[in-house]
Amino acid sequence: MAKFPVSQPVCGWRLENAARKLGALRIAGVDEVGRGPMFGPVVAAAVILAPRCRLDGLNDSKKLSEKKRNELDREIRGNAVAWSIAAVDAETIDRINIRQASLLAMKRAVATLALTPDYLLIDGVDTIDFACPQQSCIQGDGTSFSIAAASILAKVYRDRLLVELDSQFPGYGLASHKGYCSAEHMAALARLGPTPLHRKSYSPVAQQLLPLGLAGSLDDLPA
Repeated sequence: MAKFPVSQPVCGWRLENAARKLGALRIAGVDEVGRGPMFGPVVAAAVILAPRCRLDGLNDSKKLSEKKRNELDREIRGNAVAWSIAAVDAETIDRINIRQASLLAMKRAVATLALTPDYLLIDGVDTIDFACPQQSCIQGDGTSFSIAAASILAKVYRDRLLVELDSQFPGYGLASHKGYCSAEHMAALARLGPTPLHRKSYSPVAQQLLPLGLAGSLDDLPA
């Protein structure tokens, strides 16, 4: 049986153009980064681009080199009609869970835009608690220029924050793995124990807290 390649999303203006046909004028792309790490905040960004804004190479931040992300970060900040970044800390993630924390970060990013959007394009499957029409889009960061721009701002901001926190919490390798559950991070966690910015509701961190009597039930904790 012949195998056909799986089509990949193409980043462009299709979703924005469809929203404009509905009458939208200020369309914000929204994305978050940092659901998977066991350390640090989840970060979201919202970006409103002008209809004819051209940013060469704009795409899903995960598909770009660090150098290209940094270049586009500067260009987006300089050329966007409006942009905003918001973070939700580890303590809140532990209290309300990572999904709700991600939605909260996105809501905060949208709410702090200098211009109030009249339509939201949101990466993923969820919409947020904000009073305007919205569309969620799986792989939206590789489909919509506006969402891709938001993914880049959020990714660059969080990566730079983790580099700064590496000096505050030495020995964990935060500057390299950015808080994800790498072998280096797992070994450091076992050797040094959790910091105040580790997510205690995540299983690897909770396992280290158990001997100290600081963790609750491990049922339904994130992997």
